[in-house]
Amino acid sequence: MSSSPASVPYREGLAWLALLLLAVAGAGWWWAAGRPVDLPDAPSARIACVSYAPFRKPGETPLDPHAFISPERIDADLTALSQRFDCVRTYSQGQGLSAVPAIAARHGMKVLLGIWLGGDRRQNAEQVRLGIATAQRYPQVVRGVIVGNEVLLRGDLSPAQLIGYLQQVRAAVTEPVTYADVWEFWLRHPELANAVDYLTIHILPYWEDTPVAPARAVQHVAAVYARVQKAFPGRRVMIGETGWPSAGRPRQAASASIVNEARYLRGFLAYAARVDMPYNVIEAFDQPWKRAQEGTAGGYWGIFDAHARAKFPMQGPVVEESRWWAGWLAGAAAGGLFVLVGGWRRRWRGRLAAGLAGIASGCALAWQYRQMLFACRDGWEWTVSLGACVLALITALRLAHWIAARLAAQAMPSPLAGWWRLGWLFALTYYDLLLVFDGRYRDFPLGLFFLPCAGFALLAWLSDSRALPMPRLEERFLAAWLPLLALVVLMQEAWLTPVAWLWLGLNLLLALPVLFDWRAARIGLQPQQAQASQ
Repeated sequence: MSSSPASVPYREGLAWLALLLLAVAGAGWWWAAGRPVDLPDAPSARIACVSYAPFRKPGETPLDPHAFISPERIDADLTALSQRFDCVRTYSQGQGLSAVPAIAARHGMKVLLGIWLGGDRRQNAEQVRLGIATAQRYPQVVRGVIVGNEVLLRGDLSPAQLIGYLQQVRAAVTEPVTYADVWEFWLRHPELANAVDYLTIHILPYWEDTPVAPARAVQHVAAVYARVQKAFPGRRVMIGETGWPSAGRPRQAASASIVNEARYLRGFLAYAARVDMPYNVIEAFDQPWKRAQEGTAGGYWGIFDAHARAKFPMQGPVVEESRWWAGWLAGAAAGGLFVLVGGWRRRWRGRLAAGLAGIASGCALAWQYRQMLFACRDGWEWTVSLGACVLALITALRLAHWIAARLAAQAMPSPLAGWWRLGWLFALTYYDLLLVFDGRYRDFPLGLFFLPCAGFALLAWLSDSRALPMPRLEERFLAAWLPLLALVVLMQEAWLTPVAWLWLGLNLLLALPVLFDWRAARIGLQPQQAQASQ
């Protein structure tokens, strides 16, 4: 990336354009996130049945054997849910959940009673005992008994073992008995159909092995439902889980957002009403504990958030981020900080450059903080994430200080020296490896890496590479891998995910200057080597 005196205005002009576009793009994203989106209305705000788990407070999880939910809390939940739902589906017994049928009866609701099965025979026996006792006690409330949830998907039991539990419960209760699993597993194990009174299938377009875009998700559900009905002619089929997450990483063409959750649920409810199909929506409340198993998206399938607040209406426009103005405030605050630190002694050109860099950085860090609000589960994750953001801010301030001086035509030593760039090259390569080999549940931290990647790219663009030293061996090694790893991530997303394209762009911004400087340094060494050999 060599430069000549004649090329300096051209390079500076493009640098100004880049700073302006980055600042406008950051502010524009926040503005767009706050615009109401018109969607088709649902036929009604009332929903037939919804998955209910009360474990939504900090630290609560059904995986804790000592967890207990009081009848008072369940009553408060069902008081609210009864205003919009006719039925609730539970997944297990014990931990206070055996009180759900009695409380549901007081609110005029029905219950799909869940019995949790896993790999522990003693716990399975206790779940079956409690489930049978509860179903026998409340036959007028329990609409059906669901023995096991995605047991075959997890590989906890064999089909033969599962059939044994189904037969045991079926012989002891008068209510219809079923088993719930992802729809493919019913097709793989058709022998299960003889052990149940009806089939319960899960269709989650976002979680499919080949994720389905929100615009086509309802058509996908209709096609899968018809396929299962064809495979089991004459059998009743219920959709036991369907829904969409409001937050989390995109999966190919399937993007998790509040708008997309509203779009899918409204469309699905219209379809279900049109074909008069039995269904259950997942789920009533967000479940923060699921993030440990399923990444950010796992905790945000609720129609209500963890504080029991509705995320969106079933009629009218939907807003993705009601506090969009916070992104603008962050951009303005960062712009002022960057001017104060990096541009206050500069000419107006330098102050303007520092301000634009600050606006772009502040908007990006606000976006990253919003993602952290969804993703961070404990103090350790908050500490690591905030620490990384502070390092990114310091890096951006240092780079903006030099860029502002350069655009103000003031000399200043290049901040490329030291270990800053190497550190960010290593961090980005490490995260690339995580995305390549264990990326199903990992988010793309675009806001975090935007600051160093864009900053180092502008720095390299404005620098005279002939005056720069040869990049370190470690830098050259990491820079050579970054584009390749990012391309693998993009391939895994089937080239369909805009966020993955942006991720590739960040990798290129950080890697290409190193590779170009390496090439320029090698070219510069060749005349010296030729003279030395004479």
